[in-house]
Amino acid sequence: MIRTYLGLGANLGNRQGQLEHALALLMCRPGIRLLRISSLYETEPVDVTGSWFFNSVVEVETSLVSLELLEALLQVEEACGRPRVRQRGEARVVDIDLLLYGSQIITEPKLQVPHPRMHLRRFVLVPLAELDPGLAHPSLGTRVDDLLTQLPPGAEVRMVARDWFFARVEERSLP
Repeated sequence: MIRTYLGLGANLGNRQGQLEHALALLMCRPGIRLLRISSLYETEPVDVTGSWFFNSVVEVETSLVSLELLEALLQVEEACGRPRVRQRGEARVVDIDLLLYGSQIITEPKLQVPHPRMHLRRFVLVPLAELDPGLAHPSLGTRVDDLLTQLPPGAEVRMVARDWFFARVEERSLP
């Protein structure tokens, strides 16, 4: 099993509902086991049109190889209403990025891990640091919390809710 981190984002429609739907679909996929979920954050869009995002980072264990995991993520995005073929910078119903796949460095035509811009994005580093501030970026060798402190002032990231996903799952399962 490989420990991986996924970045989740949505800036169209019911943003929290879209992310909850995506997580529920991920949890049903064979070979993917959800370990932890960061708080939910509202963030300014960066290089994307549309309204503010809701973002979170999830830690999962997977038995899937990296390209199989990427395919599973693309299938979940598609099931949530995001088309496979899309314009760069357009608003997103759901966006799921493979941020880290263990400590591996992967350079494939369809996949680069670590995510090539994660170390520059406050909306990724804030929730990732919440889950594991001492986690080292495999290419840079720098801890996530240090990457965050090295960022210049930029896009705003504000917490919306803690335990946002599991609270909703428990609500729905009550009689």
